[in-house]
Amino acid sequence: MKQVRHKIFSLIMAVLLLMSTISWTLDKHICLGRVVDVALFSKAKDCGMAAAMAAFENEAIENSCCDDESVTIHGQDDLKITYHDINIEPYVFTIVDSQNYLNIDFGPELYQVLNEYYPPPKIVKDIQLLDEVFLI
Repeated sequence: MKQVRHKIFSLIMAVLLLMSTISWTLDKHICLGRVVDVALFSKAKDCGMAAAMAAFENEAIENSCCDDESVTIHGQDDLKITYHDINIEPYVFTIVDSQNYLNIDFGPELYQVLNEYYPPPKIVKDIQLLDEVFLI
């Protein structure tokens, strides 16, 4: 159980580190006040309105009804943490308390005696007397 918990915690920490270091880009294409397409990490698809208007007038339109919005969240670039920057004192209680909570016994069903009907081995020879080992 402890190994499974450790693997899950390690996986969560790796995903959290990956998510915090990647730069996220959300691109939206808005036409006539409505969101037509939303794309993550790539450019949003065009609705084709600008191409249709340019074909009719044979020139590019300056005042188009379409807008492109792009929101970029930059990831963390500086990951060097020195040991002098870490302050563990506020987290000591949380760690100890979580360990105590995870080791709580919730009833007598956890204390099952598995060898209740197991007979003891038969004593063939007195080994303490043969080896001359005595408790003092």
